[in-house]
Amino acid sequence: MSREGKEEKQKNNHIEITNSKEKDNPIQVDPELESQAPGQTDEESETEEKEELPPPTPEELKELREQATKAEEYYDRLKRQVAEADNLRKRLAKEKQDAIRYANESLILELLPTMDSFEMAINAAQKSDDNSIDSLKTGIEMIYTQIKRTLEEIGVTEIDATGQTFDPSQHEAMSRMKTNKAKEGTVLEQTRKGYRLRDRLLRAASVVVAIPPDDAEEETEQ
Repeated sequence: MSREGKEEKQKNNHIEITNSKEKDNPIQVDPELESQAPGQTDEESETEEKEELPPPTPEELKELREQATKAEEYYDRLKRQVAEADNLRKRLAKEKQDAIRYANESLILELLPTMDSFEMAINAAQKSDDNSIDSLKTGIEMIYTQIKRTLEEIGVTEIDATGQTFDPSQHEAMSRMKTNKAKEGTVLEQTRKGYRLRDRLLRAASVVVAIPPDDAEEETEQ
């Protein structure tokens, strides 16, 4: 046999052996791949499966709506609770601050009548012609000035009501006087001073308020 004949025979034997091995060991194919159409990807297959899901039943829709309503109610309740907690925190902080700022309020209120007595004593001494009480008047004025300065340092201020329009939030009308010399509601006289502690009213000023005279009285005055 020639050389070329030998090579052709060997080639044919190799092909027969290969075909025999393929028959003994068939190629395994993934079942999922078999179910896919040619050229179809995994994502396209999943999309088709999702699209094939049945629509929700009326009962399921009703349950979903109820759950959504409950969730909204819980959210609104949570917002209210947060707002209430924030308001409580602010109120407690303000109460604490006020307690510090106005801690001496009761003590100051007890001291105000003493201030009134000093003022009356000073006024009486100024109207007297007795020189023997000059030294007493000077001493009283010094004490009064010291107390007044101390009150001012802790935030106490006087209410000057004379000539002002009557304000019920800081004035107390002790009497009313008929007159055509002042506008109705004007404070004609302050019989006792009022005081504030910072922005809080300690004591209202006692005042006399102007009211218009009767027509007959007005004609008589003219």
